[in-house]
Amino acid sequence: MSFTLRSTKKHHERVEFPLNCSVAALQGKKCPNKYPSVFEPDESSTETCPDYFRWIHQDLQQWKTSGITEDMIERGKASAHFRLVIVGGNVYVEKYTRPYQTRDVFTKWGILQLLRLYPGKVPDLDLLFYSGDETKIMRSDYQGPNSTLAPPLFHYCGSEETLDIVFPDWTFWGWAEVNIMPWEDMLRAIKKGRKRTKWEQREPYAFWKGNPHVAKNRLDLMKCNLSDQYDWNVRLYYKNWSKVVDEGFNNSKLEDQCTYRSMVPMQHYWPIRRQDKCRDLKFAVEWGNNHTQQAQDIGKAGSKFIEEILTMRNVYDYMFHLLNEYSKLLKYKPTVPSKARRICVESTACKQKGVWKEFLFQSLVKSPSNKPPCELPPPYERQAIQASMDKIDNIDKQVENWGNVYWNKLNDTNQ
Repeated sequence: MSFTLRSTKKHHERVEFPLNCSVAALQGKKCPNKYPSVFEPDESSTETCPDYFRWIHQDLQQWKTSGITEDMIERGKASAHFRLVIVGGNVYVEKYTRPYQTRDVFTKWGILQLLRLYPGKVPDLDLLFYSGDETKIMRSDYQGPNSTLAPPLFHYCGSEETLDIVFPDWTFWGWAEVNIMPWEDMLRAIKKGRKRTKWEQREPYAFWKGNPHVAKNRLDLMKCNLSDQYDWNVRLYYKNWSKVVDEGFNNSKLEDQCTYRSMVPMQHYWPIRRQDKCRDLKFAVEWGNNHTQQAQDIGKAGSKFIEEILTMRNVYDYMFHLLNEYSKLLKYKPTVPSKARRICVESTACKQKGVWKEFLFQSLVKSPSNKPPCELPPPYERQAIQASMDKIDNIDKQVENWGNVYWNKLNDTNQ
Protein backbone atom coordinates (compact mmCIF):
# COMPACT_ATOMS: atom_id res chain seq x y z
CA MET A 1 0.00 0.00 0.00
CA SER A 2 1.35 3.44 -0.86
CA PHE A 3 0.42 6.83 0.47
CA THR A 4 0.74 10.24 -1.13
CA LEU A 5 1.51 13.04 1.27
CA ARG A 6 -0.32 16.21 0.37
CA SER A 7 0.70 19.62 1.54
CA THR A 8 -1.71 21.22 3.95
CA LYS A 9 -0.26 24.63 3.20
CA LYS A 10 -2.76 27.28 2.14
CA HIS A 11 -2.39 28.80 -1.30
CA HIS A 12 -4.30 32.03 -1.60
CA GLU A 13 -5.45 33.12 -5.01
CA ARG A 14 -3.66 36.35 -5.83
CA VAL A 15 -6.42 38.92 -5.92
CA GLU A 16 -5.65 42.39 -7.20
CA PHE A 17 -7.09 45.54 -5.68
CA PRO A 18 -6.72 48.25 -8.31
CA LEU A 19 -7.26 51.88 -7.43
CA ASN A 20 -10.78 53.07 -8.28
CA CYS A 21 -11.42 56.80 -8.02
CA SER A 22 -15.06 56.73 -9.10
CA VAL A 23 -17.65 58.33 -6.85
CA ALA A 24 -19.45 54.98 -6.53
CA ALA A 25 -16.27 53.18 -5.46
CA LEU A 26 -15.37 55.78 -2.86
CA GLN A 27 -18.91 55.86 -1.46
CA GLY A 28 -18.40 59.35 -0.15
CA LYS A 29 -15.23 58.39 1.76
CA LYS A 30 -11.69 59.55 1.07
CA CYS A 31 -10.34 56.26 2.44
CA PRO A 32 -12.88 53.45 1.89
CA ASN A 33 -10.87 50.67 3.66
CA LYS A 34 -11.43 47.94 1.08
CA TYR A 35 -7.90 46.50 1.16
CA PRO A 36 -6.89 43.39 3.18
CA SER A 37 -5.67 44.23 6.68
CA VAL A 38 -4.05 40.85 7.45
CA PHE A 39 -0.88 39.51 5.83
CA GLU A 40 -1.24 35.85 4.75
CA PRO A 41 1.79 34.77 2.70
CA ASP A 42 1.85 31.48 0.83
CA GLU A 43 5.43 30.71 1.77
CA SER A 44 7.87 31.34 4.59
CA SER A 45 11.05 33.31 4.02
CA THR A 46 14.45 31.63 4.10
CA GLU A 47 16.04 34.34 2.01
CA THR A 48 18.52 36.67 3.66
CA CYS A 49 18.44 40.34 2.69
CA PRO A 50 21.34 41.81 0.68
CA ASP A 51 24.42 42.76 2.67
CA TYR A 52 23.78 46.51 2.50
CA PHE A 53 20.72 46.03 4.75
CA ARG A 54 23.23 45.76 7.61
CA TRP A 55 23.62 49.54 7.48
CA ILE A 56 20.14 49.84 8.98
CA HIS A 57 21.64 48.88 12.34
CA GLN A 58 24.42 51.43 11.91
CA ASP A 59 22.04 54.26 10.97
CA LEU A 60 20.00 53.66 14.13
CA GLN A 61 23.00 53.10 16.43
CA GLN A 62 22.80 56.65 17.81
CA TRP A 63 19.54 55.83 19.66
CA LYS A 64 20.24 52.21 20.63
CA THR A 65 21.02 53.07 24.27
CA SER A 66 18.76 56.06 24.85
CA GLY A 67 15.80 55.03 22.74
CA ILE A 68 13.60 57.62 21.02
CA THR A 69 11.35 59.85 23.14
CA GLU A 70 8.51 62.22 22.30
CA ASP A 71 10.76 65.08 23.37
CA MET A 72 13.24 64.18 20.62
CA ILE A 73 10.43 64.24 18.07
CA GLU A 74 9.24 67.63 19.33
CA ARG A 75 12.77 69.08 19.11
CA GLY A 76 13.20 67.68 15.61
CA LYS A 77 10.11 69.33 14.13
CA ALA A 78 12.06 72.46 13.17
CA SER A 79 14.23 70.37 10.82
CA ALA A 80 11.39 68.38 9.21
CA HIS A 81 8.99 68.97 6.33
CA PHE A 82 6.41 66.63 7.80
CA ARG A 83 5.66 64.15 10.57
CA LEU A 84 4.25 60.74 9.66
CA VAL A 85 2.47 58.52 12.18
CA ILE A 86 1.22 54.98 11.66
CA VAL A 87 -1.42 53.75 14.11
CA GLY A 88 -3.32 50.52 13.54
CA GLY A 89 -2.22 50.30 9.91
CA ASN A 90 -3.51 53.81 9.08
CA VAL A 91 -1.21 56.67 8.07
CA TYR A 92 -1.49 60.22 9.40
CA VAL A 93 0.57 63.24 8.34
CA GLU A 94 1.23 66.57 10.01
CA LYS A 95 2.80 69.12 7.64
CA TYR A 96 5.29 71.77 8.78
CA THR A 97 6.87 73.50 5.78
CA ARG A 98 6.35 73.22 2.06
CA PRO A 99 8.88 70.84 0.46
CA TYR A 100 10.41 71.20 -2.98
CA GLN A 101 8.05 70.08 -5.77
CA THR A 102 6.13 66.90 -4.85
CA ARG A 103 8.91 64.89 -3.21
CA ASP A 104 6.80 64.53 -0.08
CA VAL A 105 3.82 63.20 -2.04
CA PHE A 106 5.85 60.40 -3.64
CA THR A 107 7.65 59.59 -0.39
CA LYS A 108 4.37 59.19 1.49
CA TRP A 109 3.01 57.23 -1.46
CA GLY A 110 5.93 54.80 -1.13
CA ILE A 111 5.08 54.20 2.54
CA LEU A 112 1.44 53.61 1.61
CA GLN A 113 2.59 50.98 -0.91
CA LEU A 114 4.66 49.26 1.77
CA LEU A 115 1.53 48.92 3.89
CA ARG A 116 -0.28 47.38 0.91
CA LEU A 117 2.57 44.94 0.23
CA TYR A 118 2.72 43.77 3.86
CA PRO A 119 -0.71 44.62 5.36
CA GLY A 120 -0.78 44.43 9.15
CA LYS A 121 3.00 43.89 9.38
CA VAL A 122 4.26 47.47 9.72
CA PRO A 123 4.17 48.45 13.41
CA ASP A 124 2.86 51.68 14.91
CA LEU A 125 5.48 54.40 14.61
CA ASP A 126 6.10 58.12 14.73
CA LEU A 127 8.75 59.71 12.49
CA LEU A 128 9.99 63.02 11.10
CA PHE A 129 10.97 63.45 7.46
CA TYR A 130 13.07 66.02 5.64
CA SER A 131 12.89 66.01 1.83
CA GLY A 132 15.54 68.61 0.91
CA ASP A 133 18.94 68.07 -0.69
CA GLU A 134 21.38 68.87 2.12
CA THR A 135 21.87 66.71 5.21
CA LYS A 136 20.48 68.26 8.41
CA ILE A 137 21.47 66.63 11.72
CA MET A 138 25.19 67.23 12.27
CA ARG A 139 26.88 64.63 14.45
CA SER A 140 29.19 67.24 15.98
CA ASP A 141 26.19 69.15 17.43
CA TYR A 142 25.34 66.19 19.68
CA GLN A 143 28.73 65.20 21.06
CA GLY A 144 30.23 66.01 24.43
CA PRO A 145 29.14 65.57 28.07
CA ASN A 146 26.60 68.43 28.05
CA SER A 147 25.05 67.80 24.63
CA THR A 148 21.39 66.93 24.12
CA LEU A 149 20.23 63.73 22.41
CA ALA A 150 19.87 64.03 18.65
CA PRO A 151 16.37 64.01 17.13
CA PRO A 152 15.80 61.19 14.63
CA LEU A 153 15.22 62.57 11.13
CA PHE A 154 14.56 60.48 8.03
CA HIS A 155 16.13 61.78 4.83
CA TYR A 156 17.25 60.61 1.38
CA CYS A 157 20.92 61.34 2.12
CA GLY A 158 23.46 60.52 4.80
CA SER A 159 27.16 60.95 5.53
CA GLU A 160 29.79 60.18 8.15
CA GLU A 161 29.37 63.71 9.54
CA THR A 162 25.60 63.52 9.98
CA LEU A 163 22.97 61.46 11.80
CA ASP A 164 20.24 61.63 9.15
CA ILE A 165 18.48 58.25 8.84
CA VAL A 166 18.76 57.19 5.22
CA PHE A 167 15.44 56.32 3.55
CA PRO A 168 14.83 55.31 -0.11
CA ASP A 169 14.65 58.23 -2.51
CA TRP A 170 11.25 59.48 -3.64
CA THR A 171 12.14 58.84 -7.30
CA PHE A 172 11.61 55.09 -6.86
CA TRP A 173 7.92 55.99 -7.31
CA GLY A 174 8.55 58.65 -9.94
CA TRP A 175 9.72 62.23 -10.30
CA ALA A 176 6.87 63.77 -12.21
CA GLU A 177 8.37 67.26 -12.54
CA VAL A 178 11.25 65.95 -14.68
CA ASN A 179 9.43 62.99 -16.27
CA ILE A 180 11.41 60.25 -14.51
CA MET A 181 9.14 57.22 -14.38
CA PRO A 182 8.68 54.87 -11.41
CA TRP A 183 11.77 52.71 -10.93
CA GLU A 184 10.57 49.44 -12.48
CA ASP A 185 9.44 51.25 -15.65
CA MET A 186 12.56 53.42 -15.67
CA LEU A 187 14.84 50.41 -15.32
CA ARG A 188 13.21 48.70 -18.30
CA ALA A 189 13.65 51.88 -20.36
CA ILE A 190 17.32 52.22 -19.35
CA LYS A 191 18.06 48.58 -20.25
CA LYS A 192 16.40 49.12 -23.62
CA GLY A 193 18.28 52.39 -24.19
CA ARG A 194 21.59 50.77 -23.28
CA LYS A 195 21.21 48.30 -26.15
CA ARG A 196 20.85 51.03 -28.79
CA THR A 197 24.56 51.83 -28.84
CA LYS A 198 27.35 49.31 -28.39
CA TRP A 199 29.93 50.05 -25.69
CA GLU A 200 32.71 50.60 -28.25
CA GLN A 201 30.60 53.13 -30.15
CA ARG A 202 29.70 55.32 -27.18
CA GLU A 203 30.99 58.84 -26.73
CA PRO A 204 34.44 58.68 -25.02
CA TYR A 205 33.65 61.32 -22.40
CA ALA A 206 32.41 61.61 -18.85
CA PHE A 207 28.86 62.94 -19.07
CA TRP A 208 26.66 64.90 -16.66
CA LYS A 209 23.41 66.77 -17.13
CA GLY A 210 21.56 68.65 -14.41
CA ASN A 211 21.05 71.86 -12.47
CA PRO A 212 24.39 73.04 -11.02
CA HIS A 213 22.83 75.72 -8.81
CA VAL A 214 21.52 73.38 -6.10
CA ALA A 215 24.92 72.54 -4.59
CA LYS A 216 28.39 74.10 -4.30
CA ASN A 217 30.07 70.94 -5.60
CA ARG A 218 27.96 71.03 -8.75
CA LEU A 219 28.92 74.63 -9.46
CA ASP A 220 32.56 73.70 -8.96
CA LEU A 221 32.09 70.76 -11.34
CA MET A 222 31.07 73.11 -14.17
CA LYS A 223 34.66 74.45 -14.21
CA CYS A 224 35.65 71.13 -15.78
CA ASN A 225 33.55 71.66 -18.91
CA LEU A 226 34.99 72.01 -22.41
CA SER A 227 36.45 75.47 -23.03
CA ASP A 228 38.74 77.24 -25.51
CA GLN A 229 41.67 76.55 -23.17
CA TYR A 230 41.02 73.07 -21.78
CA ASP A 231 39.39 69.79 -22.68
CA TRP A 232 39.08 67.66 -19.56
CA ASN A 233 37.29 64.87 -21.50
CA VAL A 234 34.11 65.91 -19.73
CA ARG A 235 30.82 67.04 -21.26
CA LEU A 236 28.60 68.87 -18.78
CA TYR A 237 25.15 70.20 -19.68
CA TYR A 238 23.21 72.76 -17.69
CA LYS A 239 19.61 71.61 -17.40
CA ASN A 240 17.01 74.37 -17.39
CA TRP A 241 14.10 72.36 -16.05
CA SER A 242 11.51 75.03 -16.90
CA LYS A 243 12.59 74.90 -20.54
CA VAL A 244 12.67 71.09 -20.45
CA VAL A 245 9.07 71.00 -19.24
CA ASP A 246 8.00 73.38 -22.02
CA GLU A 247 9.73 71.17 -24.61
CA GLY A 248 8.00 68.05 -23.35
CA PHE A 249 11.23 66.36 -22.09
CA ASN A 250 12.28 65.53 -25.67
CA ASN A 251 16.01 65.71 -24.92
CA SER A 252 16.10 64.65 -21.29
CA LYS A 253 15.00 61.04 -21.20
CA LEU A 254 17.27 59.09 -18.87
CA GLU A 255 17.35 56.08 -21.17
CA ASP A 256 18.78 58.25 -23.97
CA GLN A 257 21.92 59.10 -22.00
CA CYS A 258 23.38 55.63 -22.64
CA THR A 259 25.46 56.77 -25.63
CA TYR A 260 28.08 58.07 -23.16
CA ARG A 261 30.63 55.82 -21.46
CA SER A 262 29.70 55.42 -17.81
CA MET A 263 32.59 55.95 -15.41
CA VAL A 264 31.94 53.52 -12.53
CA PRO A 265 35.34 51.79 -12.21
CA MET A 266 37.07 49.60 -9.66
CA GLN A 267 33.86 47.71 -8.98
CA HIS A 268 30.90 50.04 -9.36
CA TYR A 269 32.40 53.52 -9.47
CA TRP A 270 35.56 55.52 -10.05
CA PRO A 271 36.57 57.76 -7.13
CA ILE A 272 36.79 61.49 -7.91
CA ARG A 273 38.27 63.88 -5.36
CA ARG A 274 36.19 66.97 -4.62
CA GLN A 275 39.23 69.23 -4.48
CA ASP A 276 40.71 68.13 -7.83
CA LYS A 277 37.71 67.20 -9.95
CA CYS A 278 38.89 68.24 -13.39
CA ARG A 279 42.26 66.45 -13.32
CA ASP A 280 40.70 63.33 -11.80
CA LEU A 281 37.90 63.26 -14.38
CA LYS A 282 40.27 63.64 -17.31
CA PHE A 283 42.47 60.81 -16.05
CA ALA A 284 39.43 58.60 -15.37
CA VAL A 285 38.22 59.03 -18.95
CA GLU A 286 41.71 58.49 -20.38
CA TRP A 287 42.06 55.31 -18.32
CA GLY A 288 38.69 54.05 -19.49
CA ASN A 289 39.44 54.79 -23.14
CA ASN A 290 42.75 52.91 -22.87
CA HIS A 291 41.36 49.99 -20.84
CA THR A 292 38.07 49.45 -22.64
CA GLN A 293 37.48 45.87 -21.53
CA GLN A 294 38.15 46.65 -17.85
CA ALA A 295 36.00 49.76 -18.02
CA GLN A 296 33.22 47.79 -19.67
CA ASP A 297 33.46 45.08 -17.01
CA ILE A 298 33.06 47.70 -14.30
CA GLY A 299 30.13 49.23 -16.14
CA LYS A 300 28.47 45.82 -16.41
CA ALA A 301 29.04 45.17 -12.72
CA GLY A 302 27.38 48.47 -11.86
CA SER A 303 24.44 47.68 -14.13
CA LYS A 304 24.11 44.20 -12.66
CA PHE A 305 24.00 45.62 -9.14
CA ILE A 306 21.21 48.00 -10.11
CA GLU A 307 19.20 45.38 -11.98
CA GLU A 308 19.55 42.49 -9.53
CA ILE A 309 20.11 44.06 -6.12
CA LEU A 310 18.29 47.38 -6.36
CA THR A 311 14.88 45.87 -7.12
CA MET A 312 11.62 47.31 -5.86
CA ARG A 313 11.17 44.21 -3.71
CA ASN A 314 14.46 45.02 -1.97
CA VAL A 315 13.51 48.68 -1.70
CA TYR A 316 10.30 47.74 0.11
CA ASP A 317 12.06 45.18 2.29
CA TYR A 318 14.67 47.78 3.24
CA MET A 319 11.88 50.19 4.19
CA PHE A 320 10.12 47.49 6.18
CA HIS A 321 13.17 46.53 8.23
CA LEU A 322 14.26 50.13 8.74
CA LEU A 323 10.84 51.15 10.06
CA ASN A 324 10.48 47.96 12.08
CA GLU A 325 13.86 48.42 13.80
CA TYR A 326 13.11 52.12 14.32
CA SER A 327 9.79 51.30 16.01
CA LYS A 328 11.61 49.10 18.54
CA LEU A 329 13.46 52.20 19.76
CA LEU A 330 10.34 54.22 20.58
CA LYS A 331 9.92 54.79 24.31
CA TYR A 332 6.25 55.75 23.97
CA LYS A 333 3.12 54.55 22.22
CA PRO A 334 2.50 56.56 19.04
CA THR A 335 -0.76 58.51 18.90
CA VAL A 336 -2.29 60.65 16.18
CA PRO A 337 -1.23 64.34 16.51
CA SER A 338 -4.14 66.77 16.78
CA LYS A 339 -3.18 68.56 13.55
CA ALA A 340 -2.46 65.41 11.53
CA ARG A 341 -4.72 64.20 8.73
CA ARG A 342 -5.18 60.66 7.56
CA ILE A 343 -3.89 59.81 4.08
CA CYS A 344 -4.45 56.72 1.94
CA VAL A 345 -3.92 55.74 -1.68
CA GLU A 346 -7.30 57.16 -2.70
CA SER A 347 -6.86 60.53 -1.01
CA THR A 348 -3.33 60.79 -2.41
CA ALA A 349 -3.77 59.69 -6.02
CA CYS A 350 -7.34 60.45 -6.99
CA LYS A 351 -6.92 64.24 -6.74
CA GLN A 352 -3.75 64.32 -8.86
CA LYS A 353 -3.66 65.26 -12.54
CA GLY A 354 -1.53 64.46 -15.57
CA VAL A 355 1.81 62.69 -15.20
CA TRP A 356 1.61 62.91 -11.39
CA LYS A 357 -1.50 60.75 -11.39
CA GLU A 358 -0.06 58.49 -14.09
CA PHE A 359 3.10 57.72 -12.08
CA LEU A 360 1.16 57.07 -8.87
CA PHE A 361 -1.09 54.61 -10.65
CA GLN A 362 1.91 52.94 -12.34
CA SER A 363 3.66 52.37 -9.01
CA LEU A 364 0.57 51.13 -7.16
CA VAL A 365 0.97 47.85 -5.26
CA LYS A 366 -2.16 46.02 -6.33
CA SER A 367 -2.07 43.05 -3.95
CA PRO A 368 -0.29 41.80 -0.83
CA SER A 369 2.97 39.92 -1.25
CA ASN A 370 2.79 36.13 -1.43
CA LYS A 371 5.92 35.86 0.71
CA PRO A 372 7.25 37.68 3.78
CA PRO A 373 10.15 40.13 3.73
CA CYS A 374 13.68 38.83 3.49
CA GLU A 375 15.48 38.17 6.79
CA LEU A 376 17.51 41.09 8.13
CA PRO A 377 21.19 40.15 8.59
CA PRO A 378 22.96 41.11 11.84
CA PRO A 379 24.90 44.37 12.14
CA TYR A 380 28.44 44.69 10.90
CA GLU A 381 31.15 44.07 13.44
CA ARG A 382 33.14 47.25 14.16
CA GLN A 383 36.26 45.59 12.74
CA ALA A 384 34.40 44.76 9.51
CA ILE A 385 33.30 48.37 9.06
CA GLN A 386 36.85 49.60 9.62
CA ALA A 387 38.23 46.99 7.21
CA SER A 388 35.73 48.08 4.57
CA MET A 389 36.63 51.75 5.04
CA ASP A 390 40.35 50.92 4.90
CA LYS A 391 39.83 48.99 1.67
CA ILE A 392 38.00 51.90 0.06
CA ASP A 393 40.68 54.32 1.27
CA ASN A 394 43.44 52.12 -0.17
CA ILE A 395 41.67 51.96 -3.54
CA ASP A 396 41.23 55.74 -3.53
CA LYS A 397 44.93 56.20 -2.85
CA GLN A 398 45.87 53.71 -5.56
CA VAL A 399 43.78 55.56 -8.13
CA GLU A 400 45.22 58.87 -6.92
CA ASN A 401 48.75 57.49 -7.43
CA TRP A 402 47.84 56.33 -10.95
CA GLY A 403 46.60 59.83 -11.66
CA ASN A 404 49.79 61.43 -10.35
CA VAL A 405 51.90 59.18 -12.60
CA TYR A 406 49.70 60.10 -15.58
CA TRP A 407 49.99 63.85 -14.98
CA ASN A 408 53.75 63.68 -14.33
CA LYS A 409 54.30 61.90 -17.65
CA LEU A 410 52.05 64.39 -19.43
CA ASN A 411 53.93 67.33 -17.94
CA ASP A 412 57.31 65.80 -18.89
CA THR A 413 56.08 65.33 -22.46
CA ASN A 414 54.92 68.94 -22.75
CA GLN A 415 58.19 70.39 -21.41
